[in-house]
Amino acid sequence: MVQDNASNPSRRKLLIGLSAAVGGLGAVGAATPFVSSWWPSARARAAGAPVTVDVSSLQMGQKMVVEWRGKPVWVVRRSEATLKQLRDPASYLRDPDSSASVQPEFAENPARALKPEYLILVGLCTHLGCSPLYKPEVGSSEFGKDWAGGFYCPCHGSKFDLSGRVYIGVPAPINLEVPPYFFSEDGVVTIGELEGSNGSEGETV
Repeated sequence: MVQDNASNPSRRKLLIGLSAAVGGLGAVGAATPFVSSWWPSARARAAGAPVTVDVSSLQMGQKMVVEWRGKPVWVVRRSEATLKQLRDPASYLRDPDSSASVQPEFAENPARALKPEYLILVGLCTHLGCSPLYKPEVGSSEFGKDWAGGFYCPCHGSKFDLSGRVYIGVPAPINLEVPPYFFSEDGVVTIGELEGSNGSEGETV
C-alpha cells in the first residue's frame, strides 16, 4: 500500500524544506542582476575613474577632501597673500621647483597648480603613506615663528608647505603628489584625468 505524502510527517517536512531551498535559490538568482549592477561603479573607482568636484563654495583657507582611486585628495583654496609667500625662494625646501615630484607638467611652478588659487594634492605622505594634517596657521607655536603654514605628518614628522613641497631634513623624500586634473568650468574640477584625455566617466561630488 502506497502511503499518502500528507500522512507521512517526515516526508512532508523533507518536501517543505526542499521547496524552501529552491525558493531561496530563486530569490538569490533574481537579486543577482540588481546587486551586480553596483559593481561596475566600484570597479571603475578602483581603476581610477575620474571624479568631478564642485569647489566653488570653498572659502579662502578651507580644505575639502574627496576620494579618488581609494585615496584622499585634498582641495585647498589659497589667498593671494599665501601665493605671494610661496613664490619667494625657500631655503628650507628640498625640491622648491618640484623637479623630482609626481605631478603633471602644469604643476612645475611655485603654486604647483593649474589655477594657483586651488591646490589639489593626494593627501598621503610620500614617506610611508600616512595622511598629513592641515596646519595653515602662520607662525604656529607648534612649529615655530617661521612656520608659514602647510602640512605636517604626525607619523614621522615630515613637513610640507602650502604647495605640498617637502622640507629638508624630514623622512619624506619628495613633494606630495599632484594628481592629473582639469577645470571643466569655473569652480568645477575633474580629478583623475587631464583635459582632452579619454578617461572613464566619473562621478560628480
